[in-house]
Amino acid sequence: MSDAKRLKKRHVAEKRFRAYGIISLLLALCFLVGFVYSIVSDAVPAFTQTEIKLDIDFDPELITMDPEADEEQRAAQLRMMNYNALIGNALEKIFPVSEQDAYSLTNDLVSSSAQYRLMNMLLSDPELIGTTQEVWLPASGDLDTAFQGYVNEELDESNRSVKNNVLQMMVTLRGEDRLRTGFNKTMFTNGDSRSPQDAGIKGAIIGSFYTLLVTLVLSFPIAVLAAVYLEEFAPKNHFTDFLEANINNLAAVPSIVFGLLGLAVFIGFFGMPRSTPLVGGIVLALMTLPTIIISSRAALKSVPPSIRSAALGLGASKMQVIFHHVLPLALPGMLTGTIIGMAQALGETAPLLMIGMVAFIADPANGILDPATVMPVQIFIWSDLPDRAFVARTSFAIIILLGFLMVMNALAVLLRKKFERKW
Repeated sequence: MSDAKRLKKRHVAEKRFRAYGIISLLLALCFLVGFVYSIVSDAVPAFTQTEIKLDIDFDPELITMDPEADEEQRAAQLRMMNYNALIGNALEKIFPVSEQDAYSLTNDLVSSSAQYRLMNMLLSDPELIGTTQEVWLPASGDLDTAFQGYVNEELDESNRSVKNNVLQMMVTLRGEDRLRTGFNKTMFTNGDSRSPQDAGIKGAIIGSFYTLLVTLVLSFPIAVLAAVYLEEFAPKNHFTDFLEANINNLAAVPSIVFGLLGLAVFIGFFGMPRSTPLVGGIVLALMTLPTIIISSRAALKSVPPSIRSAALGLGASKMQVIFHHVLPLALPGMLTGTIIGMAQALGETAPLLMIGMVAFIADPANGILDPATVMPVQIFIWSDLPDRAFVARTSFAIIILLGFLMVMNALAVLLRKKFERKW
């Protein structure tokens, strides 16, 4: 074969290799676009919430108050009232010939959280008793799904979750201009709920915050000190080689193993409370320690030996060299590794399931010892519920979680670029 043919063959091979690379990138991009499109399209219904306008008659005969009660007692009495009766009466006036009673109408058309909105209205203004007010209340899941157009009315009633009576009443309400959609604030202001219209991610976000706080407080100082000792002070012998090999191996251990460890040691042996951010944070700290130690050691290694030699030559002690010169220069790399470790901990589900953070918890935690849930576990719980409306809530929560992860990774990149030193 002549030199010209061999050269031409090498050029063809190079072009073929580039083509394979471009095809691989396009395939990855297609999968990413399909993944994002699927999640966003499923989450669209959760961004908005349907409300129904009712003429609520705050009938004094239904809201019985003790005239001699003081302000605190009157507030307690208002909290005990049956507000669903007021809602049912308003619905019966809209559908006077309906075969359904007030209780059924309320369940079919209005969210269970509507009664709390009426209660808060009276608590803030008791003078409303005896008056009739136009009030926008959150609609039920079926009515919300139907009004937003996610029901295939051509299907037989037995093959869809929204029944014909709800569709007929939706047409009537829409004709009287009693329905509207707005931004779904309850996703950010409510905790978990069995009703999809009342379910939110506030409790999961607060639980994730407390859990990551415990993880950061425990893992960062321990990991940095371990990295400094292994890299700067530890003698090179078989024991330190054994430690380094096991730290590297721990980084590859499946996360559920750390969950089993936390279940057996922290809950089973020490008797610590289940489902709390304290135990979750300790388990995640154990899981992220290898990641932070490895990245911190790499950051310490990247500091040129001349920095150490110059400081030692000027009379600094070993500790002064490390804490005054080496550690500040390595800190950006350490912070980058820590943020990546925190992002990994934020997305973990398996170890938290093992320590009981899968329980149904409606109220947000007030501290690290209160029962709580976290974002990935909340997504896992909702994805397992049969109600179709939870599909949108699940996708919405996934978008929020991905947003947090992207922000944390972007912060790590910015820190590295801002404080990176080149020698």
